[in-house]
Amino acid sequence: MNATPASETSIEPHAPHWLSRAAFPVLTALFFLTQALLGFAVYRANYWLAAPLVLISSHLMHGMLIGFHEASHGLLRKSQLLNEIDGIIIGTLSMMSFSLYRAAHQLHHAYLASERDEELWPFVHPRMPRGARVLAAVLELTFGLLFTPFLFVRTFLRRGSPIRNKKLRRRIWTEFAVSAVIWTAILTTIAVFDAWKYFLWLHLVPGWLAANMQSFRKYVEHVGLTGSTMNSSTRSIVAEGWVATFVNFTLLHEPYHGVHHWRSGLPHPELPGHAAALEPNVEQERPPFPTFGTAVHDLFINLANPRVGAQWLGVARPTRQELAKQRLN
Repeated sequence: MNATPASETSIEPHAPHWLSRAAFPVLTALFFLTQALLGFAVYRANYWLAAPLVLISSHLMHGMLIGFHEASHGLLRKSQLLNEIDGIIIGTLSMMSFSLYRAAHQLHHAYLASERDEELWPFVHPRMPRGARVLAAVLELTFGLLFTPFLFVRTFLRRGSPIRNKKLRRRIWTEFAVSAVIWTAILTTIAVFDAWKYFLWLHLVPGWLAANMQSFRKYVEHVGLTGSTMNSSTRSIVAEGWVATFVNFTLLHEPYHGVHHWRSGLPHPELPGHAAALEPNVEQERPPFPTFGTAVHDLFINLANPRVGAQWLGVARPTRQELAKQRLN
């Protein structure tokens, strides 16, 4: 799953700036600072100030969710123990089992855009009616806070679940139980102190927006693409300018998404240095998008019929090993 195509050894990486390596700690500090300011604004009933702070907080929460994704690859911290702790904490606050997300996300990398890609259900199934796929897209893009956990719980509980390891399943159930206890304690405390308005402004609203941002980013990365190679199954954005640099920083360089699929064991600061891997290698591939707007536009023109994968065109998808060989030829 973390295998690296041999052809990538020819790509000369550029040493990332030290600030890029510190992106997640910086995001965390900015998030807590924003939360403190937001709490003060709510306390003073200054909702004109609270509203823009909610938007900033939601964007930073989105960045924290990408940190959760980095933790699932073991790349958020050098210490694997701290990596696990961070993943469990972010997962619990996001109503997600860290172990479940990691297991399902591994399937996403191993079977990208195929019918076995659990993260892109139901868009990878040609037999799924268009109306059901459109409904799923509407729900995921507007109620991602609930739909995303549902997506992973479905993977875990459905008949024929690919997550069959008994030890792993016990750990997932344990994480769900711990999460239930923690959330019971949190909600009880909020009720006792009648702090519902703080919960609404500091967590629920920005969390709801952040989850929708997460869903939207996932759609930009994959939905509407029916290619059979790594690059033609993924939208990557290689944009220039200080705004693009700032956005990439706050999104932990996820816009270089094709690089991440080629080298899932690569820490996020190093993704831009391997952008050469995104150049077209076969006819069906396109160069990376030069702006965020062009990538979003490409998603929108495909969103009325949301689908993912070469199976929609009756084309067999090569294995990851076959894709690596293609890049050598």
